[in-house]
Amino acid sequence: MLLTIVVILVVSGALLLGAAWGIYGRLPKPLEGFIVALAGGALIVSAVLELIEPAMKKAPLWQAFALVLLGAAVFTGLAYLVKKKWGSASGGGLLAAITLDGIPENLALGVALIGAGPLQVAALSGSIFLSNLPEAAGGAKEMAESGKSKGKVFALWAATAVLLSIAALAGNVLMDDAPQQLLALIQCFAGGAVVASLATEVFPKAFKEDAYWAGIATAIGLILALYLDQLA
Repeated sequence: MLLTIVVILVVSGALLLGAAWGIYGRLPKPLEGFIVALAGGALIVSAVLELIEPAMKKAPLWQAFALVLLGAAVFTGLAYLVKKKWGSASGGGLLAAITLDGIPENLALGVALIGAGPLQVAALSGSIFLSNLPEAAGGAKEMAESGKSKGKVFALWAATAVLLSIAALAGNVLMDDAPQQLLALIQCFAGGAVVASLATEVFPKAFKEDAYWAGIATAIGLILALYLDQLA
């Protein structure tokens, strides 16, 4: 349980660090775009190798594919509604991305920590950390620049971190005996939401800020996440 709590604090802490960086830090826009693209590369690996591919071995393919599509559709719809309400430059889309894919992802993280070895823990938590930090920074910065109070913006991201921590703890404590097929479908839903967030939020933002260097950054993030996965 102690290891579980430490990992959850590290992963959720990335949201707090990222939000503080986005609100109070000052980085050149190309560097911010580079880091967001790097996180996107890590998310590709996380979505395919840590969420969708393992789940396909535990649930019928048609159900797995249907939940991937459902996750993408729900994320896309929610992101659209959030942007219509908060405005296109509010950072709400990235907040929706982290929340929607983060809840099932952290549920899966909590379950994965049951009986996991140190290298497996490092691989999964490292990928989530790499994606959470720059996404939170970009989203919080945009929300602060849209005129919202910096304190309220940080509080919103802190509340998100708490929510995702609760999801991870719930996955570890309450879903220990849950059917493997149910857990697999939760992972597929999360994977679909991640894919949609990459297409609509992460890579467009990275390319806008850093142009063609975003392609190199994406490859670096992918390599880092693959290395973490191979450690496991």
